[in-house]
Amino acid sequence: MKAEDFGLIDLHMHSTVSDGTDTPEELLANVKAAGIGLFSLTDHDAVKGCRRIEELRADGDPVFIRGAEFSCQDEGGKYHILGYGYDPDAGPINRIVQIGHDHRIDKVQKRAAHLKEQFGIVLSEEEIRELESLDNPGKPHIAVLLVERGCASSVSGAIAEYLDGLQTPTDYIPPEEAIRAILDSGGIPVLAHPPFGSGTQLILGEEMDLRVRRLTEYGLMGLEGFYSGYTERIREEILGIAEKYSLYVTAGSDYHGTNKTVRLGDTGLPALSSAPEGLRRFLADALERTRGNAR
Repeated sequence: MKAEDFGLIDLHMHSTVSDGTDTPEELLANVKAAGIGLFSLTDHDAVKGCRRIEELRADGDPVFIRGAEFSCQDEGGKYHILGYGYDPDAGPINRIVQIGHDHRIDKVQKRAAHLKEQFGIVLSEEEIRELESLDNPGKPHIAVLLVERGCASSVSGAIAEYLDGLQTPTDYIPPEEAIRAILDSGGIPVLAHPPFGSGTQLILGEEMDLRVRRLTEYGLMGLEGFYSGYTERIREEILGIAEKYSLYVTAGSDYHGTNKTVRLGDTGLPALSSAPEGLRRFLADALERTRGNAR
């Protein structure tokens, strides 16, 4: 199939397996309702949701590419590394998924302690157990509890006011480990929203170029060139860097259901007919890998 045949695409979204509010079943229904012809589920540190989507899909449903998103950090900063088209049964991807999950469970305890020490907000043992029972608990799950308590009026507000200021050392997966695990599992590693680092940090110009160049040395193959949070200037800069280093390009909304105001398909890509060559090459490769790494 040609890229144009898919119509609307969205390669970055989350389900209840991580920090979205749509179950995989609901997400598939919403993807179809949005008129999206090709999509990828990129839950944080998880492949479980992709397995479920593949079980649910029927003939005539939107085309699916397996995805995942890994939270990474090293001395150069924080990164979110997307993986596409991998073998979901491969050892390396499942090992890194488990590491990411373990880190998230540890963060629940650290964030609970932070809320108590800094704001006098005490999460009950039952609330903590419930958080730890989730597939991949994150800040939005705790933020929902804060909204329910009346501490904030929105999930994003609760995160900004109560959770983003946590300075306790936290374990992260080094980006080179996530990239290697994706590659060793037959997948394509892509840097999600390259200009957005930690919190409100905006990385542009030479700093972004240096980060991308270093990650390509580890095997990074692409950049998220179209994204719901980009201005036109940011998008053009990322596309320029992708072309400079002959990298793939992806397009994603980062949809989280009601946890964010972002709509499915809101990627900033006007039409696949105008897609850059890097995106066309990515789609061809990712689809081939998804078929070749079929369960």
